[in-house]
Amino acid sequence: MYKAILMVACLAFAKAVTAQTITTPTLGYYLPDHLTTYNPEISTPEEVLGYVPGEWHVTHDKLIEYMRTLARESDRISIENRGTTYEGRPIVLLTITSAKNHENLDQIQADHVALTEGSTASTANMPIVVYQGFSIHGNEPSGSNAALLLAYHLAAGQGAEMDELLDNTVILFDPSFNPDGLQRFAGWVNQHKSINVNPDSYDREYSEAWPGGRTNHYWFDMNRDWLPVQLPESQARIETFHNWMPNILTDHHEMGTNATFFFQPGIPSRTHPLTPAMNQQLTRKIGDFHAAELDKIGSLYYTEESYDDFYYGKGSTFPDINGSIGILFEQASSRGHAQNSENGVLTFPFTIRNQFTAGISTLKAAAGMRQKILDYQRQFYKDSKKEAASGAIIFGDHTDAGRTDALADILLRHKIEVRSLKNDVTKNGKTYKKDYAYIVPKNQKNSRLINAMFEKRTTFQDSLFYDISAWTFPLAFDMDYDENASLADATDKISVRTGIGKITVSDYAYLMPWNEYKTPMILNILLEEGIRAKVAMENFSIEGKDYDYGTILIPVQNQKWDSGEFADYLGDIYLHHGVEFHGVQSGLTTGIDLGSRQFRALTHPKIALLIGDGINPYDAGEIWHLLDQRYNMMVTKIDINDINRKDLSRYNTIIVSATYGSPENEVVDQLKEWTRAGGTLIGYRSALRWMSSSKLLPLTFKSIDNPANDITFEQRSDFYGAQNIGGAIFETQLDRSHPIAFGFKDDQLPMFRNTRLFIEPHSDSFRNPIRYTDNPLMSGYISDLNLEALKNTVPFQHNNYGRGDVIGFTDNTQFRAFWYGTNKLLMNAIFFAEEM
Repeated sequence: MYKAILMVACLAFAKAVTAQTITTPTLGYYLPDHLTTYNPEISTPEEVLGYVPGEWHVTHDKLIEYMRTLARESDRISIENRGTTYEGRPIVLLTITSAKNHENLDQIQADHVALTEGSTASTANMPIVVYQGFSIHGNEPSGSNAALLLAYHLAAGQGAEMDELLDNTVILFDPSFNPDGLQRFAGWVNQHKSINVNPDSYDREYSEAWPGGRTNHYWFDMNRDWLPVQLPESQARIETFHNWMPNILTDHHEMGTNATFFFQPGIPSRTHPLTPAMNQQLTRKIGDFHAAELDKIGSLYYTEESYDDFYYGKGSTFPDINGSIGILFEQASSRGHAQNSENGVLTFPFTIRNQFTAGISTLKAAAGMRQKILDYQRQFYKDSKKEAASGAIIFGDHTDAGRTDALADILLRHKIEVRSLKNDVTKNGKTYKKDYAYIVPKNQKNSRLINAMFEKRTTFQDSLFYDISAWTFPLAFDMDYDENASLADATDKISVRTGIGKITVSDYAYLMPWNEYKTPMILNILLEEGIRAKVAMENFSIEGKDYDYGTILIPVQNQKWDSGEFADYLGDIYLHHGVEFHGVQSGLTTGIDLGSRQFRALTHPKIALLIGDGINPYDAGEIWHLLDQRYNMMVTKIDINDINRKDLSRYNTIIVSATYGSPENEVVDQLKEWTRAGGTLIGYRSALRWMSSSKLLPLTFKSIDNPANDITFEQRSDFYGAQNIGGAIFETQLDRSHPIAFGFKDDQLPMFRNTRLFIEPHSDSFRNPIRYTDNPLMSGYISDLNLEALKNTVPFQHNNYGRGDVIGFTDNTQFRAFWYGTNKLLMNAIFFAEEM
């Protein structure tokens, strides 16, 4: 009996040791050996969380609780809340520096920013500013968990080395770039953790449910939003960035489990040409500090073999066009508490230690290279001023203040000077209307950033891109713009648009032009209220004013209110949203009269969005965000694998974004039945493949033969990679009489593309209302083979299916929430499908 008990005890002990090795690190596992003293009055992470980081994944609420604890206990740390996420979580920032610097922080900040504005002050004793940010992808959690330890180290560490670091450094500390995603992921892995941590990758702990924790509330990849600044988390950090102008910004990520550790620089040939060569040289020198610290703990790493510094919308690249140095860290991911890998069992604590070590090495580099990096930043803006051209850029759309203001708002968030027009301006046949256009002086502090946002680039040193190769903002917004404007046409600063007053009261009808960005939201409000509305299928003129295709007619008779109440209701909308209603006193026009059959009655959209396994969450989230945030429209999200248990007759519109493969046959059959009964099915990107094969939307895809001639085995990845369309901008020709093109004032429309779905045009020309031109490339990279294939193909098709309609787009019309210029294509598909 004794032997049996001893055997059981030994086995239990052995199991405990195994579990201990994987799951229970000590604080000493992480902290530097040479710094052995810590202030005992500062709480350790374990004292607040109840565990040592790495034993569990920290949730965002506990992360913030610890940061607030440190701010209360340490005179080195202050904390601020810069706003909230979509889910209401705080977007906090810690400022970490010596107590002496905290007493003079406003002056330190002012002196530092002055370096970017021409200050000649000595940098010999000036603190360097480092922005350290963690886990912008929520399911890459080693960064935010390392932030617990790094914050403790900076708050409690004692000794001359720490004192010197804090005296000479201001650290802007962002413990979680993505609060919502981090919370979602931590909940998943913690609820699936076993006492006996299982490193088998098949375990459910390592297979997140759709959409996973990478993204924010609306499923956006927030590491693509540094330049567009469309999300609240991004807006907070960009304001911090421009208010402080940090010298170094770090962005802590994770990559595949079988990798090691990556730090920048990336592949040299894939650096954006606007980034100064000195930026990359300094990045390499900083890399020496990373290597030295990682060598001490025996961690494998690599550099300059992957990733790039091209798209300025990423956290590691955005700083480079702003006189700072962005640094990407990529840690092999345990994606849970421990996972088998090619390098042995990869534990969560090990990933945290590497990120913590990179945080330490960054601060050592900042301290060791402080004056050199400060001087680089000053020289960056000195050179920018020399390079800056005279004159200005003018942009606008004289039919749409909404899109124009949205672009101006992005520029203002980046501290770019924007001015209003004194009067209407005409340049190169384009009209720029006062209050509908803005002027951007070229000779200003952020001239290089302006160049990066407005440039059109079609030649490149490399043909491979980690992300998109074009993001020209006026094209993304479908704006008229001219780079040779005169500042004489501008006011001294941006002015607020004047009030719009009351609408003209009518007892007959109101007309709402469809050009304004907000008109779909207003139409939805009217239809939801039960107000009858119709859409004009042709142009017409009345009372001296021309009205375009898509004009919305709102009769006064047979509505729910009398004419006076109706006028008050529309006037309130007019006052709050700036969308014009023109009251008319007669139905007699030049063109189609208001009683014509060419005014078609509209139905209130009832929209379902398919989500779940097999659906691209980015595309689905961008549609959800557009409808919910921009247009205030109700959308029901239905899991694609559950629709056989749903009554789809509740909806008249179903949207399915890009899919991975084809849905089950039963799903396709149900969508067919629903569409045949009168529904509108709208599909995007790869969904067009199965929509075509199932005869919902018959398409002819153009195939491309590209044999790999004279390509070595070593070159094979680059060969195939060069055929990708990572993201570029192309010109299309519009048939503005087609309902899909209602609301666009021009016959040409820039469209974003990152697919190789080349669709042959329909044999009936009127079925091709959007068509790529003979010379479509406007900005970005595309191989010669793909460019030739793209010419004269179509990005949109429509098919009548039974009593319903099927609509397909080859590419995302609401890409990353900043592609305002094509948002109305989706709205037209929703509201006007029955008229196509």
